[in-house]
Amino acid sequence: MVVVVESSRPSSASSLRPARLSAADLFRLGGSGLRARPLRAVLSALGIAIGIAAMVAVVGISASSRANLDRALAQLGTNLLTVSPGNTMFGEDATLPDEALSMIKRIGPVTAATAVGKVLNNPVYRTDRIPPGETGGLSLLAARLDLLPTVGGTLAEGTWLNAATAKFPAVVLGATAARRLGDVPAVYIGGRWYRVVGVLKPVLLAGELDNAVLIGWDAAKSYLSFDGHATTVYTRSVESQVEAVRAVLAATANPQNPDEVQVSNPSDALKPKRAANQTFNALLLGLGAVALLVGGIGVANTMVISVLERRAEIGLRRSLGATRGQIRTQFVAESLLLSLLGGLGGVLGGTVVTAAYATSQDWPIAVPLWVTAGGIGATLLIGAIAGLYPAIRAARLSPTEALAAA
Repeated sequence: MVVVVESSRPSSASSLRPARLSAADLFRLGGSGLRARPLRAVLSALGIAIGIAAMVAVVGISASSRANLDRALAQLGTNLLTVSPGNTMFGEDATLPDEALSMIKRIGPVTAATAVGKVLNNPVYRTDRIPPGETGGLSLLAARLDLLPTVGGTLAEGTWLNAATAKFPAVVLGATAARRLGDVPAVYIGGRWYRVVGVLKPVLLAGELDNAVLIGWDAAKSYLSFDGHATTVYTRSVESQVEAVRAVLAATANPQNPDEVQVSNPSDALKPKRAANQTFNALLLGLGAVALLVGGIGVANTMVISVLERRAEIGLRRSLGATRGQIRTQFVAESLLLSLLGGLGGVLGGTVVTAAYATSQDWPIAVPLWVTAGGIGATLLIGAIAGLYPAIRAARLSPTEALAAA
């Protein structure tokens, strides 16, 4: 009987096959090169971090400045349009349909819409002792609860109308109306006292509210025979669609008689705001590109010097069986790790600088997400590109040449 014994010794071909590097091995190998020269690695990463921090800080500060400019221009009503009834074909005063506000809210680019309605034949008095003719020129307006945020109004004191007070005898005074009426706890309207629950600051975007006494929509219907028709509808739209919204507002508010609707023109500040945004965008892209270029040159310089200094290591690894591809991958991995460390530090530093400067200037803090994500992504891309030539150069060194040069 013949017994065949198979040897467990690997074949010569398989024994000469180089081992593959896993992702974990590659990470450790790339990190070992940085740990071997920590001072050089720190200084190199610091150079990259300074470049990225400069980019993030410049872009962040510019974006914060733009946000502050946008905030200032927003106070001029760049996306605010008003709708009001005009005249009929016979010259009489027109009215908006009851559903005008709800239909306007259905317009896609409209982000907010609210309304006020004049409450006619109900003058406002400081006391019940004032002669009927001495009204002081104050107007009484029924107001929706979302009026203040839509027109950018704020309170000087007290509170705004809410779901409870809007149904009962309570009013909020405009800035001019409060000055004329004086410090009164209540006003006299239509034979009834109405408690003053708040006073507005001057409303820049809707000056007609300064001279008005505002009452809840439901309370005006219940106590003062308000007909429920809106006399002014305030709309906020997506800024890029303001002109398109204006083109359809009249037909939307009154589909049967669009000619009886008046729509305001967009603010004159809209064009300068768009021009400023375009200028800022071009500036940010240019500054970011320069900062990334400086960082890439720093990575390339560091990796080239590293190859020259580590010829002995390269020759020894090649002599022990490391392939050209493994040498090339090692140096690219070191370049990526170096860039990642610098990118993370730069993004953090640039964000801190932006926050500190914006806070000192009382600006909103605005660091665009694309800057933080793009800064890290760009450093990795630049690190890979910058480390590719040194990696190829290291892989081309023959073992004897590298050991001899060392």
